[in-house]
Amino acid sequence: MKILAIDVGTGTQDIMLYDSYEPMENAVKLVLPSPTRIMENKIRKHHHDIFLTGETVGGGPVNRAIKTHLEKGYRVLMTENSARTVRDDLERVRSLGVEIVPAGEKHPEIAELELKDVDLRAVGNSLSNFDVELDFDYVGVAVQDHGYQEGTGDRNFRFQKIKEKLDIPRTPEEFAYYGEVPEYFTRMQGVLRTLKGYDPMVMDSKFASICGATVDPLVAEIDTYVAMDVGNGHTLAAAFMDGKIHGVFEHHTGLLTPQKIEKLVNRLSEGIITHEEVHGDGGHGAWTIDAIGAFECVVATGPKRAILADTNLKVHNAAPGGDVMMTGPAGLIKAIMTGKGVY
Repeated sequence: MKILAIDVGTGTQDIMLYDSYEPMENAVKLVLPSPTRIMENKIRKHHHDIFLTGETVGGGPVNRAIKTHLEKGYRVLMTENSARTVRDDLERVRSLGVEIVPAGEKHPEIAELELKDVDLRAVGNSLSNFDVELDFDYVGVAVQDHGYQEGTGDRNFRFQKIKEKLDIPRTPEEFAYYGEVPEYFTRMQGVLRTLKGYDPMVMDSKFASICGATVDPLVAEIDTYVAMDVGNGHTLAAAFMDGKIHGVFEHHTGLLTPQKIEKLVNRLSEGIITHEEVHGDGGHGAWTIDAIGAFECVVATGPKRAILADTNLKVHNAAPGGDVMMTGPAGLIKAIMTGKGVY
């Protein structure tokens, strides 16, 4: 079984082409600039009006570039799907000065740039330079998608949906979507449209990373632990017992201190952390089903995980397949193989 796994982050897109007949350590791996950073650079190089087409993708850098372009007095035209990259509320996008036009409308006099989270052609071209064929049986993609419901803040809505999903203890693989995604996940919908015909599996990037952390060999030897992905922008922690998630919290990494992390992790394990305390502190929120009690360690991943060294927590730095940068792809691969009954 060959699986192409792509974890699309803010800074990088981490790609693994895995063959189940080989150890994961031998898989073909790429760590490349993220699509949003690539598009940011393209926009900044244009010194005239631009027309952005394509799909809803990760914002961050590209949104900052759009704002700067507007401030310089240039026109920015976007289709509805691409405009949701800025905000799902299109009236708010218009209020920024962006002109939203119908899909299929042509503006040949304006430079056109296409937004998409996954570019299989570019990946294939990169691999072909090393005589590697982009051949796979299944494809999995991870992106972070808060979801959108009019009148509900994105942080609250995200945890509303996590709470609905985590009604009972579940494995991280159960957060994967195969072929169909709820309409309110607009970025995931964009991935499905981009990969139409490939029947992709799509997963939230944070849960893909948590799933990948469980691929680390140490995890097979312990029963109770907290898996934590400390990303550049967001940190997600999940309390595990007997292989299933019993509670989670998510915060903005930049607002976390070692002391705050230690307190939140302990409250998560005790089952007493509240959505209000995390959300009120500027984070996304929290949800617990029950306590896991004393835990053996924090299984940590993510580019900012070094902050955990300044806590009193016992920490194991996860490296599935021998590479921390492949935690997201490893989680996607585990989810696909579990879904196919071969993990």
